[in-house]
Amino acid sequence: MSRRDKLLVKILLGVSDTGIPFERLCQLLNRLGFEERIQGSHHIFSKEGVEEILNLQPKQGKAKAYQVKQVRNVILKYQLGGQDEA
Repeated sequence: MSRRDKLLVKILLGVSDTGIPFERLCQLLNRLGFEERIQGSHHIFSKEGVEEILNLQPKQGKAKAYQVKQVRNVILKYQLGGQDEA
């Protein structure tokens, strides 16, 4: 299992929302086809066909727990991260 797959599983299981490295979360979203735009410390992710816009900010190098939960909800809602994606 690749690092990306392990991170995706960790996010989907929801066992450690506070321990997700911010940069790896951003890389995962990019690989899932999200477009990233940066305004200051805000990393804003959007994707065609996805209604939600994800606005993420790092906190001491980690992703904020509530933002990881938002990412998980979007991945599950739109069934992202399958074999046909990145």
